[in-house]
Amino acid sequence: MAVTAAQVKELREKTGAGIMDAKRALVETDGNMEAAAELLREKGIAKAAKKADRVAAEGLTGIAVDGNVAALVELNSETDFVAKNDQFVALVKETAELIAANKPANNEEALAIKTASGATLEESLVQATATIGEKITFRRFVVVEKTDAQFFGAYQHNGGKIGVITVIEGGDAALAKSVSMHVAAMNPTVLSYEELDAQFIHDETAQLIHKIEQDNESRALVNKPALPFPKFGSKLQITPEAIATAEVEIKEELKAEGKPEKIWDKILPGKMAKFLEDNTKVDQQYTLLAQLYIMDDSMTVEKFLDSKGAKAISFTRFEVGEGIEKAETDFAAEVEAAKAGL
Repeated sequence: MAVTAAQVKELREKTGAGIMDAKRALVETDGNMEAAAELLREKGIAKAAKKADRVAAEGLTGIAVDGNVAALVELNSETDFVAKNDQFVALVKETAELIAANKPANNEEALAIKTASGATLEESLVQATATIGEKITFRRFVVVEKTDAQFFGAYQHNGGKIGVITVIEGGDAALAKSVSMHVAAMNPTVLSYEELDAQFIHDETAQLIHKIEQDNESRALVNKPALPFPKFGSKLQITPEAIATAEVEIKEELKAEGKPEKIWDKILPGKMAKFLEDNTKVDQQYTLLAQLYIMDDSMTVEKFLDSKGAKAISFTRFEVGEGIEKAETDFAAEVEAAKAGL
């Protein structure tokens, strides 16, 4: 039977299929709209299956805020070009909104959520793979909740390649967003030193000492004084006994320098602050609160928030493709393979 343009339009709106795919499906099913839609769905699954082994490490993050609930999601595509596709961008936005509204416990529950079209999120991803022509995957999500007294900071960087949600208490949403901007730029891994693993601190401190050893070898060649070695890497290692020992050593140094004992109490706080700074380098690299605030490096993030009467409660940062091993492309080999197939 003859297929009309109106039928093709209706099927495309219903399934998101391309013009020729929609027309062929209608021809094969004698104009039966439901049968044509089912045929396209089956073909979409088949197309997606063929792309299942491909690496999808590009894509976008998406953020949605719904009252006291926020969602951060990551959807992946094979190329950065497709990540800018309007259909893909809309799918990321819809996914974030669905996650925030439904608060699933895991990816399986998330993929089973019904979209506005009536299809599940998983079916929407399969359809997107079929119509866009690249493997589209739902990688991960986080649902964050806050109280009425707290604020979300939602921020996306580099067109959505990095997405961040922070929660702060005190301050306002603008302050929370500024903290999210810091997180996007400086990539802390945990909120405070209390969350760091003891073995991790030990290993990172050892690497730091090794680097100082290498630097001192270079400094010796140009007659520069050697850099001091830290005793610790984190506040987690600095016990009250360690602080007491440091104070005794500083007083001995002051005595050796001939400083009058009556002024030691004025000098000691600054020296102890320097001791803590020199012996918490792991904290400064990996923990949000100990990092120097990117918009005012005269203070840490913690001190900046304190100055605003606020404190950080949590943060989550997604960077598209992090941890995914990308396939190495040998362009010359691809050209030769293409020639061989001609």
